[in-house]
Amino acid sequence: MFIPAVAEVQKCKSDEVETEDGICCNMCLPGFKLLNKCQSEDKRTNCTRCPAGQYMSQPNYYHNCFSCRQCKSSRSEIVITPCKSNQNTICGCKAGYYKHIIDSKTFECVQCKKCKPEETEIRKCLPEHNTVCACKEKYYRVKDMCQPCRNCTAECGHLCPKESTTAPKDESHFLINIIAGVAVGAGVLIVLMAVITHVVTKRQIKKKLLNPSSQSSDVSLHFSEQVLIQSEEPSSSSSSVEVVPPRAVFVDRELSNLPDCVPLEIRTSDLIYTVLDVVPVAQVKQLVRSLNVTDKEIEWAEMDHRSCKEAHYQMLRVWAERGSRTGGGGRGGMLHQPLLQELLDKLRLMHLGQAAEELETKYSIQ
Repeated sequence: MFIPAVAEVQKCKSDEVETEDGICCNMCLPGFKLLNKCQSEDKRTNCTRCPAGQYMSQPNYYHNCFSCRQCKSSRSEIVITPCKSNQNTICGCKAGYYKHIIDSKTFECVQCKKCKPEETEIRKCLPEHNTVCACKEKYYRVKDMCQPCRNCTAECGHLCPKESTTAPKDESHFLINIIAGVAVGAGVLIVLMAVITHVVTKRQIKKKLLNPSSQSSDVSLHFSEQVLIQSEEPSSSSSSVEVVPPRAVFVDRELSNLPDCVPLEIRTSDLIYTVLDVVPVAQVKQLVRSLNVTDKEIEWAEMDHRSCKEAHYQMLRVWAERGSRTGGGGRGGMLHQPLLQELLDKLRLMHLGQAAEELETKYSIQ
């Protein structure tokens, strides 16, 4: 007898959290952190405001707030909105620079492009967009450079010969005459083919009527061919030969020539510590975000591990374990080459080609 399982009723509200004692305590508001846990459900959690230089942007049950971001003038950054207890610092770029977005949390200030003498400005440099330049009139672009026009092209239309705008008066009559001539010629050709076919057919019929001996010989020949075919049919049925299409043979040969692909396996812990040695500390978070590690997982790692290196290790471990579950990683703490290749590609996108080359050298990746 099948008894349906009773769905577990959620005990706490959306703005509450269940403690280890099974008590539903209210979470601290944004801008506050946990000071003392509530002792019973009829008592509220004791929260305190985040100190200066720290913030908490969402309801929480944490003992610590996050440190405010510092806008770095060495990287041409300026403060747009100062840090508040419930909001992180918002940084922008100084005049003459624009934001080049790397991911949802990371950007870099890049100097605005200046149009060259042979270019004209289409759009000015904006806080989040670079200057847009185009070639001036009578110039065309070749490999990001504007060169003077020399030949008739789509960009150099002024060098193309101008077409005459006045059409001849009798052009339409000339076109009609051509169409009529083609139609008449086709009609005459069809009539000639019909006449030739009729004459040839009539001659063949006369020959057959005048030569009965040849007709009888044709009949006997046809009869002998039928006898020969009928006599050969039993032998063909007794021995069956399987005909293999050429395409099937070709596919079988291609499959037999495929090499055995044995994925490279690397110990996950060894790889993570190597990555932390070659990647600058300031860019580790940027790397893990590009590897689809969420901001919530990054915050958990920082809260659980006070040591910066151990927190970074935990972030990369989250990425490796997720890849293992989706089929990109290995088993028993081993990492397959597809997941390592993803890591190398992300390093090169972050302009960390030297770090990628060191990993390739250590693990002998061609």
